Amino acid sequence: MHYLLGIDDTDNLESRGTGHRVRQLADWLAENKLAAPLGITRHQLLVDPRIPYTSHNSSACLSVETKNVDDVWEAAREFLLRESAPGSDAGLTLAQWDSINESVLSFAKRAKLEVLTMPEAQQTASQSQIRCEGLTGTHGGIIGAVSAIGLHRAGNDGRFLWLPGLRELKGKYPAHEICSLGHIDRICTLKNLELDSKAIVDVGEWIRPVLRDGKATLYVEENHHEWNIISKEQIKQLSN
Repeated sequence: MHYLLGIDDTDNLESRGTGHRVRQLADWLAENKLAAPLGITRHQLLVDPRIPYTSHNSSACLSVETKNVDDVWEAAREFLLRESAPGSDAGLTLAQWDSINESVLSFAKRAKLEVLTMPEAQQTASQSQIRCEGLTGTHGGIIGAVSAIGLHRAGNDGRFLWLPGLRELKGKYPAHEICSLGHIDRICTLKNLELDSKAIVDVGEWIRPVLRDGKATLYVEENHHEWNIISKEQIKQLSN
């Protein structure tokens, strides 16, 4: 079955970020045959002086297929308790894909615009069949963890930090190979014009599809009669 894990605030100013930690968790779940990781997305939340965060106030969502949800939950808890940085306020959530309801989507959308509270996150989770736990520090990461699940499920926010095979792609490939090797759903221009499957695309060194309409979408542009992915700055603007 399809599940989403939301993770937030596992880092401190000296440690690697939450995105890196979630990629490690995905590898660990796969290595121990507890789940098949499908993708990891990064979601930007409100940046406000009233909100404690390490650098950018972003959270991450790990999408998995598993038949062992209880084992996945316990394994993720143990991993984050062990690996979260000193001083972090780690939060963890887990929900079945089909159980993520409108209240979760609404909470997640608000997290990009408003200062939310832990009681609101806990109430949203408890009313929506979401497992939710603060693991370290103040437990404030549960706000971002609930939000990450909702934003990923809504399908129009954030960018992929990882997909199977994605980070191994460097250089030029036909569009159909990029989709096949990097598990990307579609390649198109910013005007949503689909690229021909045989068109050659230079993916460069930093390939990050954006989550649009529930699909891993790689945006490209033509420069000097060659197709390239759009700039890192454009990708960040689109996904934030």
